[in-house]
Amino acid sequence: MVLTRTSVALDGRVAVVTGGGSGIGRAIAEAFAEFGARVAVWERERGAAERVAAAVDGLACVTDVRDQAQVDTALAATVAELGVPAILVNNAGGVFRSGLLETSPNGWDALLRLNLGQVLLCTQRVARAMVAGGSGGSIINVSTIEGMRAAPGFAAYAAAKAGVQNFTKTAALELAVHGIRVNGLAPDLTLTESLRAMAPAGEENAKLMVPLGRAGHVDEMAGAAVFLASDMSAYVTGQTLHVDGGTSAAGGWYHHPDGGHYVLGYTR
Repeated sequence: MVLTRTSVALDGRVAVVTGGGSGIGRAIAEAFAEFGARVAVWERERGAAERVAAAVDGLACVTDVRDQAQVDTALAATVAELGVPAILVNNAGGVFRSGLLETSPNGWDALLRLNLGQVLLCTQRVARAMVAGGSGGSIINVSTIEGMRAAPGFAAYAAAKAGVQNFTKTAALELAVHGIRVNGLAPDLTLTESLRAMAPAGEENAKLMVPLGRAGHVDEMAGAAVFLASDMSAYVTGQTLHVDGGTSAAGGWYHHPDGGHYVLGYTR
């Protein structure tokens, strides 16, 4: 196999991006279209879905991916309008603070359903279509660095994202026989609309917390997604790629505010 410039192309492939109406999902949808894919935006906010779909000349599917019937309807519409998906990005998710001692069973269930249950549902439905189509495919699950480290105040969310990372490995093994690769992306501080609303100081804090000295951009996540969706990663499966500026490698080391040298433990 000789790599060429076309090895990264997604020409003619159908891609589904859940939560594609904003943030990382929007950037991935736009990047996929730029590299030649036909994109279906599965997004529960109608306005956002339609705006992004129009921008990428794709298909807007107003869908709550937690709902089995809505997922089945979105998949049927995608197949009818664009064809059988060759790429699925499970990007949809959400978070709210919920301390361990205060978390209710309903809150726990809501976070797991939003961040883990829908990954199983969408993967299962789209993978069945891929298997029936016989052409293989690439599935990309977006988790977070919180899936591999402690997250005080966010136990249910972190547990769900850890589940996504293990699910990625298991799904990769089960689907390998069908030529379907399953990988993941795990960001840290990435400049999205929701991050700015939830942690307005995040961009400033990233200068000390992230080894590269800045927060990530959604297009940097999109670049990694293009790699995992394309033939450039044809022999990569069962992996979660940390697109985090080095945070996962740091393991607790931070830039000191005076001089920028590394110290173990965050210091202001």
